[in-house]
Amino acid sequence: MIRSPAPVVYVLEDDEEARDALASTLLRAGHTPRCFSRPSLFLQQCSQRQPGALLMDVRLPEMSGLDVQRELTQRGITLPVLLISHHADVPMVVQAMRQGAFDFLRKPLDERKLLDRVDAALTQDAEQRNHSQRVSRSQTLYQTLTPRERQVMQLVVAGRPNKIIAHLLGLSERTVEVHRSNLMEKMQAQSVPHLVQLHMLAMSAENVSH
Repeated sequence: MIRSPAPVVYVLEDDEEARDALASTLLRAGHTPRCFSRPSLFLQQCSQRQPGALLMDVRLPEMSGLDVQRELTQRGITLPVLLISHHADVPMVVQAMRQGAFDFLRKPLDERKLLDRVDAALTQDAEQRNHSQRVSRSQTLYQTLTPRERQVMQLVVAGRPNKIIAHLLGLSERTVEVHRSNLMEKMQAQSVPHLVQLHMLAMSAENVSH
């Protein structure tokens, strides 16, 4: 099994003193900071494959933190974003949250609150990645089913008994039993409730792709 990289906390802050202070705080808390002074440098190195979170000042050279946030969204990079600023007016905060920012923190930063929000952002990122992996795996398994097995699966997860499924599809009960056994094995489902969960995950992937 391929292990995911350890999570990092990207720090995008053009003020050297503030950047070093943030890195020190994160290191003391057991995190792995990766620091950048300019958005272009950060955008060259960030990747959706890297778990973590982004701690970023709103006011930066080259482009604003909100612009960086939009660029990440356009690239399909879902890192939770924690924006920080001395001067955060209400419209700016609203815009950031609408764009999907995880949180907006005011300077000077309270160390305990900062670390709490970083921990929460990393937890969210891990949960999102776990869900994405489950969706991808369920979709891959679903693709192994024959069209008939998919029909039977649809009716099984709808709670229909084999006798009714046989009648609806014009099959014998024995044939339905064979299809049902095959699809349970292919989907690696341990039970019907488990199959329902896998079906929901697979269908969510189908809906996204369409």
